[in-house]
Amino acid sequence: MKAPPFHYHAPDDLASAVALLATLENARVLAGGQSLMPMMNLRLAGPDHLIDLGRIADLRRIEETPQGLRIGAMTTQRALEKSDLVRRLCPLLAEAVALVGHQQTRNRGTLGGSLCHLDPGAELPVVAAALDAVLHVAGPAGARRIAFRDFPLDYLTPSLAPGEVLTHVDIARAPANSGAAFLEFNRRPADFAIVSAAATLTLGVDGRITQAAIALGGVSHAPVRLAQAEAGLIGARASVSAWESAAHLAAQSPCDGDELYPADYRQELSGVLVRRALAIACQRAGGAAHV
Repeated sequence: MKAPPFHYHAPDDLASAVALLATLENARVLAGGQSLMPMMNLRLAGPDHLIDLGRIADLRRIEETPQGLRIGAMTTQRALEKSDLVRRLCPLLAEAVALVGHQQTRNRGTLGGSLCHLDPGAELPVVAAALDAVLHVAGPAGARRIAFRDFPLDYLTPSLAPGEVLTHVDIARAPANSGAAFLEFNRRPADFAIVSAAATLTLGVDGRITQAAIALGGVSHAPVRLAQAEAGLIGARASVSAWESAAHLAAQSPCDGDELYPADYRQELSGVLVRRALAIACQRAGGAAHV
C-alpha cells in the first residue's frame, strides 16, 4: 500500500513550522519518518499536510551545558550514537540508542521523533524517564518546559498542545561515582523491546546507594518509574540482596500483556532485567560486580 495524498511543507525556521502547524488542518510534523511513514503507507495515519523539520538547523545540535547535556529534537539517533560528548556525559543514552532498530533506521530517526511517537517498546523514552529529562517545546503561545514524567498522556499520545513542536531536550549531568545500564529483551536484534530496563545508581564513599532510578519499557502505554524499588535502594549497601529486592518489586508491578507476551511473562522479564541492570550500573559506578 501507499500513503494517501498529502501536501509537503519544508520550512527553514522554527517560527514558520509553528505557524504552519497552527494554521493547517490535519497537519503532522515529520521528524525522521521512521514510524510515521509506515503508518501512512498502512493507512493507519492520513494527514493532509506534512511539515518536515529537517531544514531547521537549530533543531540539530548536541552541546554541553553547565547542567549537563542539551540535544536538539532533530538530532539523528546515529549522531547520538557516534557522539563522544553523549558517551561522556550520558552513557545510558549512548548505550540505549545503539539498540534502536538498524543503522539505516538510526540514520533517519531522531530523538524528538522517538520521544513524541512514544512507542511502548522504544528505547529512548525509557532513557528519558530514567534520567528525568526536561523537554522544551515551542508553539503559538510561546515556549514552555515539560518534565518527561508529565509528557505521556496515553498510548502514542504526548502532552503537546495544538501547534506545539518539541525543540530540544535537557539531561542533567550525573554526579560522581555514578553508573548506568540499559538492557532489553526482544525476539530478534533491532526489534522493539518486549521489556526494557534502564537503571542508574550513585554510590557514597561508604558504599551505600545515594541515588537510584529504575525505568521499565514495554509494560505499559508509557515508560514506568519504579518509585518503590528506588526508595528501597536509597541508603542500602550495594549488594545482591538489594538487587533481588528491587527485582522482586519490579516483577510485582502492574503490567500490560497480550496474546504473545502475557502480563506475567513481562513481569518476570522485568524482574530479571532490573536485577541485571542494577548490578551492571553498580559495577560501572565503581562498586563490586555482581550480576
